Amino acid sequence: MNKYEAEFSNIVRAFRKRHMGKGPSQVRTTFCKNWAICEMEGNLSPIEKFIATAEDGRQMLRAARTEMVKDIYKKNYPIEMEELLGVKFVKVFVDINIEEDKGMSIFVFDEDIEEKFKNV
Repeated sequence: MNKYEAEFSNIVRAFRKRHMGKGPSQVRTTFCKNWAICEMEGNLSPIEKFIATAEDGRQMLRAARTEMVKDIYKKNYPIEMEELLGVKFVKVFVDINIEEDKGMSIFVFDEDIEEKFKNV
């Protein structure tokens, strides 16, 4: 992970903490073409872990942790990402495995960030 990928990970963690009350404990970012792919662990709060002990609780959490996260990025434009990378944010794809407490977010930008930062 280069320094821009590491800084991007820090931005994602801080953004989630600020807007969701808790950020992931670990974030690993990889730039691939115009995507920033973030693997995240330790996403769930203690109360969410308790809710996840029931099947319907897991389903509710998965829906909340995917759709609501996308809405948060729509309502709270991630300008810090654009400032770091010098490109425009387009959208985010989100998924989470509640049982493993691991998630993925793929941030899409309007330019090839892999090429832009591969030798930095």
